[in-house]
Amino acid sequence: MDWKKVTLATGAGILAGYVVKEQISSKKGVNPEKALKIAKEAFKKQGPISGSWIYMKPEQLNKNGINYNVYRGGISRNQDGETSQYEFFIDSATGTIVDVSEEAS
Repeated sequence: MDWKKVTLATGAGILAGYVVKEQISSKKGVNPEKALKIAKEAFKKQGPISGSWIYMKPEQLNKNGINYNVYRGGISRNQDGETSQYEFFIDSATGTIVDVSEEAS
């Protein structure tokens, strides 16, 4: 048995396993914490926020005839002494904000 060939084959197998693992993990999308961070950064561009929340389990949303797997969350903002509540939906695969709506008080 040639040890050089065995070592080379083992190294190639480890490298291939690492590449496959990285490709699979990069396709998982965003986690809920990352989705909330994306939403907070987007809302902070419009002014300060006073609170936020997100559901940890993705849900289905149909927007304009397209189905999305999304995280649902909310942002609170104080403006001129009034608190405004916003609900947002973020695509769990891409991290794109799909929809935002202001909650009625």
